[in-house]
Amino acid sequence: MTIKKHLLRFVSFAIILLISLNVFAQFGPRIKSPVVNDESGITFSIKAPKANEVSVFFNMKNYPMEKNEEGVWSTTVGPVEPEMYTYAFFVDGLKVLDPANPKMQVGQAPDWSLVNVPGNPLRFDEVKDVPHGIIHVHKYFSTTQEVDRKLYVYTPPGFDPSKKYPVFYLRHGGGGNQTSWYIEGCAAEILDNLYAENKIVPMLVVMTNGNVEKQTEGGAYGEEGISIIGNELFNDVIPQIEKEYKVYTDQKNRAIAGLSMGGGQSFYIGLKNVDKFDWIGSFSSGIFGGIPGVEFDAEKEIPGILTKSSDFNNELDLFYLSCGEQDPRLEHTNKVVDQFKANDLDVIYETFEGTHEWKVWKHSLRNFLQLLFK
Repeated sequence: MTIKKHLLRFVSFAIILLISLNVFAQFGPRIKSPVVNDESGITFSIKAPKANEVSVFFNMKNYPMEKNEEGVWSTTVGPVEPEMYTYAFFVDGLKVLDPANPKMQVGQAPDWSLVNVPGNPLRFDEVKDVPHGIIHVHKYFSTTQEVDRKLYVYTPPGFDPSKKYPVFYLRHGGGGNQTSWYIEGCAAEILDNLYAENKIVPMLVVMTNGNVEKQTEGGAYGEEGISIIGNELFNDVIPQIEKEYKVYTDQKNRAIAGLSMGGGQSFYIGLKNVDKFDWIGSFSSGIFGGIPGVEFDAEKEIPGILTKSSDFNNELDLFYLSCGEQDPRLEHTNKVVDQFKANDLDVIYETFEGTHEWKVWKHSLRNFLQLLFK
């Protein structure tokens, strides 16, 4: 190589180095956020040198942040209970997801960043050194709503496609979609760990999209919306599952449950079709009250549930309800459960520490799963 070529190569390298140093000087090292310390505290950071006011909204509270000389805003909260949390920054009033953190709550739109504070020992909803099931993503055309949709299917560790399995249809809450139970709800981790402890029977878990595409009164919460979702389940989703997998097709081997909006959907779809589901669960549903404009008349909504409760008891193997102990819906749920029991309807009811949040729903799922198909 000639001296001229050496010189040109050196000059090119020097230019690249200068550009890199200039970029580094402008933007600095990559921000690490969030950082969970050994005492279960969390440090949140975001670079916003021109902002006047920055805070982080975490665990239902707003925490002011302080800026350093490099324009990085930071604050540390905690220690906090080991759990999965959502958070977001507010930069001069604008809600911003953490640009340093790829983990986020997706649902219908990227809405919150996620941070996990690990337990010691690991919690029931964390990844452990156990055999793992597989998540399968399926596309299908909803003839009911005339749109392409997706669903997630969990198959258990040691899944044998030549054997038949019972099926559990698991529904998300408002703002979510088929990804919610998998990403935020840690359903696969909960299932894996229960299998490892030999506490549940092998089953398929189907996580569907419970949103209504067209404009309806009350959306996917309202009577028309739930009817649409029910029709999609029976006309599109269940046939797809029974085509793709070798599963039992009788009511004895079919369950449905969900949280919040999905809990209401499961309540109505399940109880109005007890010939198709033997196992029904509703976690933190607002159909009983606790949200504006809701009045619940059990006998009107589900004819015979009070006056002919023995018919439902004979049809169902499990009717399960749950709610958070600090959830505004608790009082209304308690009242309805008391009414059900006073009319001799068999119902298992559990409450868990927490508000209207994933902590409650994950505990609900864990306990519901252990009762299924036995």
